[in-house]
Amino acid sequence: MGQSLNVAVLGAGGTIAPAIVRDLADSEEVSRMMLLDLDAARAAAVAERHGAGKASAEAVDARSESALAERLQAIDVLVNTASYRVNLEAMRACLAAGTSYLDLGGLYWMTRSQLELGSEFERAGLLALLGIGSSPGKTNLMARHAVGELGEALGPLETLEVAAAGRDPLADPGDGRLHAPYALQTLLDELTLSPVVLRAGQASEIEPLTPGGTIDFGEPIGAAETIYTLHSELATFGESFGCRSASFRLSLAPSLLARLGELVGASPEQIALAGSQAVAPSAETLSVHLVTARTADGASITVRAVTEPHFGLGGSIVSTAAPAAASVRLLARGSLRATGAHPPERCIEPQEMFAELERRGCSFSVSRADARATS
Repeated sequence: MGQSLNVAVLGAGGTIAPAIVRDLADSEEVSRMMLLDLDAARAAAVAERHGAGKASAEAVDARSESALAERLQAIDVLVNTASYRVNLEAMRACLAAGTSYLDLGGLYWMTRSQLELGSEFERAGLLALLGIGSSPGKTNLMARHAVGELGEALGPLETLEVAAAGRDPLADPGDGRLHAPYALQTLLDELTLSPVVLRAGQASEIEPLTPGGTIDFGEPIGAAETIYTLHSELATFGESFGCRSASFRLSLAPSLLARLGELVGASPEQIALAGSQAVAPSAETLSVHLVTARTADGASITVRAVTEPHFGLGGSIVSTAAPAAASVRLLARGSLRATGAHPPERCIEPQEMFAELERRGCSFSVSRADARATS
């Protein structure tokens, strides 16, 4: 097997962390976990419910690099599930403690700043894996797989398109409460900050909530309306794959999108209140991701991922948690040998990750479309 790692999970009381803890508790590659959160009681509850005797809990404010670095002594890797706003502080704390690092994404601009710490992680012989949730994360590896198949069969890459959708069949649109699939503030930022798209090889910003058209996600979601949103994949796809255009589109349940629209421009107090009243995704949620790689003449390879409920948790949560937990196992086994700061497509073999995720309720399929006919 490789090593058995000591793991810290930051933001352990949040929406995604319990699923990561549950997954790592089942992993022989993990010897113990330290669960860190501003609220030690919430972290302790997660340790008790999901840690299987491997987890302990402590309070920490991640905005204090020194306090976090102190907690990370003798920790092999930090899994940062806290707000992307503390990603840089968490990375610097890891550098001070000699700890490898991974997170769930940096909402484009933060990811770009994080990449600048790559040389420091390389000098320290550490890995910082940036954005290894569902999207970014799994989608980056789906893109690498699609690009590889496209080049072998159909021709050079021109465009990468990423789309995500999730649905909770038990959500009651009439109950007046938010049924947010992940952190409310991050979701609002995705909707209100200008999306970045790649056009003609150049990154450009477009208006928030720009319609992305109808996409067929396949059953059980089917055809659904989308919007362009700000996402971390666009921070690295151009350099990683050489594509000249790329975009990310999101489909939310209409009732959820409408409720979120009411909070756009709300005060921090109003957002905090809505967040405190929000309902966690049910155990019946399902998540679908599509990544399409296209040539200039329209030939394409599409990789589709569907995440069903697992561990008694909804697919939307497992979809984000499973890649992070799997990365810890791959690190322990010696499969992740890179040092520095990297997005997933530059340091993880897609098939290794896909095999891990298939054991956690995710299925993958690949489809091909030939070039458009010319007259």
